[in-house]
Amino acid sequence: MQKSLHIDASKCTGCLQCEMACSYENYGVFNLAKSRIKVFNFEHEGRKVPYTCTQCAEAWCMNACPVDAIAINAATGAKVVNEAVCVGCKVCTIACPFGTVNYVADTGKVQKCDLCDGHPACAEACPTAAITFVDSDWTGLDKMRAWAGKTDTAARASA
Repeated sequence: MQKSLHIDASKCTGCLQCEMACSYENYGVFNLAKSRIKVFNFEHEGRKVPYTCTQCAEAWCMNACPVDAIAINAATGAKVVNEAVCVGCKVCTIACPFGTVNYVADTGKVQKCDLCDGHPACAEACPTAAITFVDSDWTGLDKMRAWAGKTDTAARASA
């Protein structure tokens, strides 16, 4: 069974433990600028929202890469950047509609969430369980379909 990150923004306190854990896991340093997950601060709404690669089924980043530097990890299902192949052209950063593939000037390559080989440091570090690693069947798409099925789009279209 594939697993994916599930983010419950209502539980996020903005502590940034996820960002620190991510940077340490991937670079061995506590440096928020090197994190592959970001916590956005929506001041007017009074909310903090963690955000990272959603590992899209369509994988626009992977499909756009001209050198096939992004491949699916068979064990985790994550779309992973092979830095040895990446040429730093940034086409994947443009292709990602969510802005979760980032260019790293220090390396001249791109980075994105790779689910930490199936043990995401962000989820393990989150003290409030705002970020969890759950069975993929439980997340997003089915919930969105159920919600969409409850709306009466035909009535709105005729109004």
